[in-house]
Formats: sequence, C-alpha cells, structure tokens
Amino acid sequence: MSFERPEPDLVKLVAAWESWEHGDEAPGKTLANLKTAGLADVLKQMVSTGWTYEP
Repeated sequence: MSFERPEPDLVKLVAAWESWEHGDEAPGKTLANLKTAGLADVLKQMVSTGWTYEP
C-alpha cells in the first residue's frame, strides 16, 4: 500500500494560520495543521517559481 500526499489546501492553511493568530491553537497544533494542509509543498513551489516578497 502506498501513500499519496493530497494536494495542498490553501483554505486550510489560511484557517490554521488565522486560528493561531487569534490564540485559538497552540503552536504545536498549528504547525501540525500547516503541515497536513501542505505548507511545505506551497513554499517549495513558490521558491521554484522565483516568488519574492516585497512589503
């Protein structure tokens, strides 16, 4: 049996982040939620496409 990771879920990523910002989740739970929602894949794709942040 092989495991295929689901596609990143941007809605879940934003929800996890907002929950942490409002103090509703502990940091460890927030990191777990971000991980399962696919944050690593989103960041890797951003890096590979040359995305940069400018405030």
